[in-house]
Amino acid sequence: MKLEQITSKTASPALGPYCHGKKFGNMIITSGQIPLTKDGVFVYEIKAATKLVLDNLLSIVEAGGGKKENIAKVDIFVNDLLDFAAINEVYSEFFGDIKPTRVLVQVEALPKEVPLEAAMTAFVE
Repeated sequence: MKLEQITSKTASPALGPYCHGKKFGNMIITSGQIPLTKDGVFVYEIKAATKLVLDNLLSIVEAGGGKKENIAKVDIFVNDLLDFAAINEVYSEFFGDIKPTRVLVQVEALPKEVPLEAAMTAFVE
């Protein structure tokens, strides 16, 4: 099997020397996404930021041949755990009954002072 690079046409551009994601066999691993639009606009309101990050990540999974139901794990890094309830609300609406595993931790700082960053692991059929 070959390690393939994944690029989404709708996710925000990478801000550093990394790609959107990698696929190996049936596994997709995304790079972290911050709330940045494809047009380079940062989103700071926590609910809108969470939705944008999840949408960008899903677009990467889809670019690798996956879909929302294939997402096994989401890692979320936040600046403030006081945003936990708002993030959970958007996360619940986004995933519904799919319920991937998740890690959510508070970190000291994120790029451009955004409120969160997240990454996904998915397995395609």
